[in-house]
Amino acid sequence: MIKKYYLLSPGPTPVPEAVLAAAAEPIIHHRTPEFSRIFMETTEGIKYVFGTKEDAFILTSSGTGGMEAAIVNTLSPGDKVIAINGGKFGERWGNICKAYGLSCKEIVLEWGRDFTKDELEAEIKADSGVKAVFATLSETSTGAVYDVRGFGEVVSKTDAILVVDGISGVGATACPMDEWNIDVLVSGSQKSFMIPPGLAYIAFSPKAWKRVETSRLPKFYFDAVKAKKNLEKRTTPWTPAISLVIQQKKSLDIIKEMGLEKLYAHHRILAESTRAGIGALNLEILAQKPGNILTAVKTPPALDGVKLVKVMQDKYRAYIAGAQDPNKGKFFRIAHLGYMGAFDVITALSALELALADMGYHFEMGGSIKAAENIIKENWT
Repeated sequence: MIKKYYLLSPGPTPVPEAVLAAAAEPIIHHRTPEFSRIFMETTEGIKYVFGTKEDAFILTSSGTGGMEAAIVNTLSPGDKVIAINGGKFGERWGNICKAYGLSCKEIVLEWGRDFTKDELEAEIKADSGVKAVFATLSETSTGAVYDVRGFGEVVSKTDAILVVDGISGVGATACPMDEWNIDVLVSGSQKSFMIPPGLAYIAFSPKAWKRVETSRLPKFYFDAVKAKKNLEKRTTPWTPAISLVIQQKKSLDIIKEMGLEKLYAHHRILAESTRAGIGALNLEILAQKPGNILTAVKTPPALDGVKLVKVMQDKYRAYIAGAQDPNKGKFFRIAHLGYMGAFDVITALSALELALADMGYHFEMGGSIKAAENIIKENWT
């Protein structure tokens, strides 16, 4: 039997066919007017998605490189910072901060729990001298989204800067950098930007640029000052990932043609239909405040969550994501992100039903698909 591969993970995500084809175009030299034009159009497209008038920089790295760049360019040894840790990627903020000798206070949340702007304000007031607050728009390990707009309201009244990991969230849910008082915003290519892994994106507010001027943390490859000087020359300080930039330009053309509001609505419909299907299976969603990027679902107590993901992947070729340590097996994650459509949701739920039935879980077969279809039918245009 032919087993077709279905990519339903929160990263990497599927890539549009026209964007895949762009990678097959002949390679061009990166120090040419031809590439400079593509490069600058791509940076303008990233600014559009970020919702900022500030410069956007393209880094040849994963999103984690963008996170590291945010830290090393704005802080100095011993600076006091707060990191909101609601999962693996919030935890990563703290780990990078500690690696660079920062005094990091981690607010460790139960996975899936929300964290309000009032709670953040209380933490900042209780700990004077905070230089930066590190937050996550969409915690990819749990499916939770956080009140970044509210965080911006709080942090903007202080001397601290707000640094946001928007790697999985930007492009799938609203996060206008300038309007929401975000000082450093980071994202990555392999999520809603709809190209393969390999590029990170970062932008700094005027408040953050003042920090860049005084930062004393070591930096070389991720030096924002070098990146800014080279951007003025329509180029990069180091060799860029040429084909990925060309692909990103193509994908941004698709995004701009659709428009951000329609793109956000698209992700909302996919999320609502997925959650409706999960509810029909009498399964529980992990996040208190689930986002439109992915849905994390608690594994039924009688089932082996690791085996469930394995059955979906190995038998049905539906590549969802399991839970990460220390919660491996306790829940699983279905993405509805980037180049995915209504029938990707139906495919995911169908494969989930088959896997659950294989493992002896009792439910009404087809119920999740019907529930999802009802949402899709009411909202699809």
